[in-house]
Amino acid sequence: MKQDTATTAGKAAESRKFIATEPLGTSGETAEQRVWDAVCEAFADRDCIAYWRYPIFSKAGDFRKEPDILIADFELGLTVIEVKAVAIDQIVSISGHKWDFQNFYTTGGNPYQQAEHQLYAMLGYCDRETALRGKVSGRAIVALPSISQQQWHQKEFNKLPSCPPIIFQDHLVGSRRHGGIGESKNFAISSSPSPQLPVPNSDFLIELIKTTPPIIKGIQFNRERWQLLLAIIAGTPIFMPRPRRFYLNPQKNAPLEKNISPNLTTNIVYHTTRSAVLAQLPQRFSELDLQQERIGKQIPPGPQRIRGIAGSGKTVLLCQKAAIAHLKYPDWDIALVFFSRSLYEPIAAQLDKWLRRFSNDEIGYDRHNQKLKILHAWGSQHRPGLYSTICRAAGVGRLTVGDTDFQEPSQALADVCRHLLKSAKIPQIFDAILIDEAQDLIVSSEFNFEGKQPFFWMAYQALRPVNIFSNREGAYEDDLVVSIELKTVEKFPPTCRGGAPVPALAGGRDLRRLIWAYDEAQSLDCLEIPTASKLFGEELGHLASGEYGGGIKKTEIMHKCYRIPGPILTAAHGIGMGLLRRGGMLTGITRIADWRAIGYEVIVDETSAIDPENLPKDPSKSRKKFPASQKVTIYRPPENSPNLVPELWGRSVLEFEAYHSRQAELTALADDILYNLKVDGLRPSREILVIVLGSGFETIELESYTANFLREQGIDIYIPSTPSCNILKVNKEDYQPDRFWCEGGVTVSRIHRAKGNEADMVYAIGFDGVAKNESNLSLRNQLFVALTRAKGWLKLSGIGAYPMYDEMWRVMQSGNSFTFTWKQHHQRNISVTDAGELAGRYAAGGRNFQGVDLADADLAGANLRRAHLINANLVGADLKNANLDGARLVIADLSGADLSGASLKKAKLVGTILNGVKFDRANLSRADLSGAQLRNADLAGAILNKANLSGADLQGANLEGVDLTEVNLNGTIMPDGSVWAID
Repeated sequence: MKQDTATTAGKAAESRKFIATEPLGTSGETAEQRVWDAVCEAFADRDCIAYWRYPIFSKAGDFRKEPDILIADFELGLTVIEVKAVAIDQIVSISGHKWDFQNFYTTGGNPYQQAEHQLYAMLGYCDRETALRGKVSGRAIVALPSISQQQWHQKEFNKLPSCPPIIFQDHLVGSRRHGGIGESKNFAISSSPSPQLPVPNSDFLIELIKTTPPIIKGIQFNRERWQLLLAIIAGTPIFMPRPRRFYLNPQKNAPLEKNISPNLTTNIVYHTTRSAVLAQLPQRFSELDLQQERIGKQIPPGPQRIRGIAGSGKTVLLCQKAAIAHLKYPDWDIALVFFSRSLYEPIAAQLDKWLRRFSNDEIGYDRHNQKLKILHAWGSQHRPGLYSTICRAAGVGRLTVGDTDFQEPSQALADVCRHLLKSAKIPQIFDAILIDEAQDLIVSSEFNFEGKQPFFWMAYQALRPVNIFSNREGAYEDDLVVSIELKTVEKFPPTCRGGAPVPALAGGRDLRRLIWAYDEAQSLDCLEIPTASKLFGEELGHLASGEYGGGIKKTEIMHKCYRIPGPILTAAHGIGMGLLRRGGMLTGITRIADWRAIGYEVIVDETSAIDPENLPKDPSKSRKKFPASQKVTIYRPPENSPNLVPELWGRSVLEFEAYHSRQAELTALADDILYNLKVDGLRPSREILVIVLGSGFETIELESYTANFLREQGIDIYIPSTPSCNILKVNKEDYQPDRFWCEGGVTVSRIHRAKGNEADMVYAIGFDGVAKNESNLSLRNQLFVALTRAKGWLKLSGIGAYPMYDEMWRVMQSGNSFTFTWKQHHQRNISVTDAGELAGRYAAGGRNFQGVDLADADLAGANLRRAHLINANLVGADLKNANLDGARLVIADLSGADLSGASLKKAKLVGTILNGVKFDRANLSRADLSGAQLRNADLAGAILNKANLSGADLQGANLEGVDLTEVNLNGTIMPDGSVWAID
């Protein structure tokens, strides 16, 4: 039976609020895992967020360690739990808060005092906000998961006056949770002297915390204070801009007040100046984004890709990850890498803020720190880059653009990286490499090195293997046979002892921590999408599929856009893909699930456009595929574009004007900028940006012409890379390629330099440079990038008359929904989810899809013959009539999947979860289902000729019409609960 969509979504939402910043399950962490599971179970239905090892690295006395468990609860405030996996015979004595140990990793500790210090550190962050100062309750508790309550009392530690509240071993009974909220279990914590207390249920944990005297007694939160506390935990307030002065010029007949969001409790006043709107933004907090919290604070134990739409915060999250990793592991060598040199300053600023946030201002970014480096992908004579750093470590000279036959920087970089890979052994000098705007570093396949992208393969080779499984207790069972290439699989247990994932399933022993973020819609040169198979070759295409322990995903898809106002973002997608183009769309997302993954809802209609207000509330009722030549409506819900500028402004934030001449276009531009400066009160630098569209020498000329024209109108300008404002040309000696802004000047830039930067008011001029070649996807991507630089307002302009202008008008009028006719063939099909990529990879010869996330995927009729789907998530997938002959589905989860009429001849389903699966009329001849879970499965009419069902669980299964004559049923639990045994 297929899982209920709402129930599944609810469970997933609940599990996201429990964030493990690193995987649990390594040696010595089994006991800690049990405490974490208990917390997740007890707080599952509460309004809260909890962390396993929340990053606090400020020093208080001898303590400098993040709390094992931090819980923020709407009713209870903050609770810190310090976990000590120490046995009773390892505690020598307790004197006050000081505990002395033997045969333990340390000779002593102060667990309760440590928890107190960690709590005080968190309360210190709260006290910085006036609305929370002294108002947040805080409690500290110690957990001893390896000590029973009786052992504690036998030692008479309970009689000590300093005995804290304690979670004991015997209060942590029940089944383990696996990657989320688990099965029900009974547990409790207690500081009571009575060893005879019965083991209570999980509600007792909540009651105990309630009755534990708080170290700081606060007040009961209202929703506004709760949202502020969540923002503090996330670190959001550190990125709030400072209050600003502005001009107030009320518009006649403008509405005075309007409640703009159900999540906001205060009314806002419409202002007619842009600075007034910007001044309102710091006063407002959005709801906590749990996905951003997970991505930013989790350190993956191997490769991870972050696919996010423009404005979703990819750069901020990479900086947060790098800061936390550096503070947590100061001996690691970490590189934060990017391609556009103008990003040096903003990345350094972000990194500095996060370092100071999590170290309580003790540590900031130091460019001389050799352990944490901000590196341009290439590097220069005066500033090292990733390529030049690796060359130096390899003992070879670095090459420059002049040493190649290519003028395009990304192609030249690929060429020199390919040369390095051919001529030298890449030294392993980094522990983590994080790459921002990865789409800028992709080149066409003709530049590949042995089927891999040269830059990314060079970076991957420069990383030290993580080897997280090499010392794991019980990592390998005696009867487990695994080859790294997964050529043979004899037997897979569901998990290794202690809950660790099977080694090969996590990418093999040779894991390397390469993290890359991208948005393929912002590709300006190459249209390849940086999937794992494109970067590392098909043999390693599985590296970004599935999850690590602790629910850390190998691929994250970010769907919320915070920077760009909704109307501008939807227009950027609409015009960038050509959704409303008269000749049909040029590029597009091919699956409904992929549109949803980036924050859109979709419905297919055969007759007419659909009012977004009448879209079905249950997305599952929409079709999963786009039929050819039929109407498709995509709609972006407001909650996925929470930028408040459109609602605070009350008017259109996107404008488009076509002019008869360039002189008229630039005259209007100058008038608009002067109005922004004199009336709107905007600052020229960082708040106003002019982007010149087009390509080639014409664009270079237009950049200089525009800058000079504005300068003649009395507007100070700045062209990136020049030494100061109002300079149109620069000699080689004064060239500053890392500089994009100049205080007091309005930056005028071509698109390649503007990439990665942003401003409140953006002007994109020269639209005609794109419109005259409107079928060129690279030029359309230019327009997409230009539009998505805007944080508040955008004005697009061009000269002449082109069909694309009419398309742009229709896109703007369409608002946050588009209705268009779907075509099967485009210049480029975009796949976002694992399911979307699977067909392309399979067609290209790929077979290794281990750990892939295909939950609820529409794979009806798919050809996946001999595919490696080991440990894959296929819960609820539609696999009707699919070809899975010889496929390896070992320990995969297909709960509720539909395999009606599918062919699984000789397929390996050892230990596979097949509960509630529809197998009616499926061909399972010679399939190995030993140890599989088939509870309530529908096998009516299935062919099981010579299949192996030994040890399988068939309780409640429907075997009507099934011939079991030649089936191996040794030890099988039959539908009636009896066990089949051979006489």
